[in-house]
Amino acid sequence: MAWARQARRNGSKAAIREGNEKAILAAAEEVFADYGFAGATTSKIAEVAGIPKANLHYYFPTKEALYRQVIENIFNIWLAAAASFDDCDDPIEALTQYIHIKMDISRTHPKGSKVWANEIIQRAPMIQDYLETTLREWTTSRVAVIERWIAEGRLAPIDPRYLMYMIWATTQHYADFGHQISTLNNDHDLSEAQFAKAKDTVTQIILRGIGAIK
Repeated sequence: MAWARQARRNGSKAAIREGNEKAILAAAEEVFADYGFAGATTSKIAEVAGIPKANLHYYFPTKEALYRQVIENIFNIWLAAAASFDDCDDPIEALTQYIHIKMDISRTHPKGSKVWANEIIQRAPMIQDYLETTLREWTTSRVAVIERWIAEGRLAPIDPRYLMYMIWATTQHYADFGHQISTLNNDHDLSEAQFAKAKDTVTQIILRGIGAIK
């Protein structure tokens, strides 16, 4: 991993620690996405990270601790994407930003999205507590914002939770089913122009469906 090599060249303990942690987390994201929690091993993660296994366990004592950190990282990235709900009171602008950023994340962090999806498909054996606390509280806060927009007559009277589920499913499809999309695109990843069109199309469909635009 480039982070670890660069840190070693820089020489400082802080840089080495940061580089090793980034390398480990990037490798863990990749290995957990490919093999799942049960199939992944810390030996494989250390190999992909380019560090000794002992070093990995210095930073993350158990595979579970490392797995939960990977889950937390992708979730925090998704949380940041929803900052538009707080920063903008215009539902059209806020939802447009949220959808676009979520789709961009699917393109830049596909492995993290797959780790999350695989965990949920297995009924969240490792992070059920996370769903029942952090995710539930965050979703409730976003629902409250959407309900206010509905009460103000700026959106159609829909159930906000189903809107959120639709946005999650649609935007994360571009990560979790990227291979299928590439196959249907003549075995090529979407170009910049195609991806921009996809973002605009998804946004238009959702905004029209909830009465935000005509």
